Amino acid sequence: MALEVKHLAKVFSHAGGDVQLFSNLCFSVPDGGSVALVGPSGSGKTTLLRLIAALETPSAGSIVVNGQDVTALRGEAARRFRRQNIGFVYQEHRLLPQLTALENVLLPTLAEKTARKASDFCDEARRLLAAVGMSPRETFFPGEMSGGECQRVALARALILRPTLLLADEPTGQLDAARVEQLLALFQQINRDEGVTIVMATHSRQAMNFMKEQVVLRQDDGRK
Repeated sequence: MALEVKHLAKVFSHAGGDVQLFSNLCFSVPDGGSVALVGPSGSGKTTLLRLIAALETPSAGSIVVNGQDVTALRGEAARRFRRQNIGFVYQEHRLLPQLTALENVLLPTLAEKTARKASDFCDEARRLLAAVGMSPRETFFPGEMSGGECQRVALARALILRPTLLLADEPTGQLDAARVEQLLALFQQINRDEGVTIVMATHSRQAMNFMKEQVVLRQDDGRK
């Protein structure tokens, strides 16, 4: 299994009392699978993605990614896990405005300590830009591209370190219907051709239909 979520619970404490997002949440995603996380605002979709990426710690339960329990990872161990396993696409592309499309795609490689050469990463970045239809824009800055184009560059950036698991947080939320269709087709292509497992948080009916399965998060008790 690419992802196993077992008896997961997450509780936030604040002055007004505890808020429980999940209670005994369980689901799994096979290698090469694709899942839409759906549910109302406040049901914990973004938090669940952050838990899977070891950016937050659950209150109970476990999350296993590619056979590794990630719930206890901290510091450099968590960062190393993300570099080796996770690609992340956000609702807002989060491209750096002072960098070109190509430079933005290469950004995650700067912290990577491997035997791969810079030229190898450049070749991979150009291949990914071609795969998402952005080769003609590789020297463009984010301010010179449309929102849909920026999201395609962000998708290429998420794939540059060859993750096995791609997490996407409402990646179509800022796009019109036509660009939503184009971006979702790219996610589907990557899932099919590259074998990358996808977990996408979404409100979009279009996105739900592109994913192979759905996990429903309910605001009332956090259960699947």
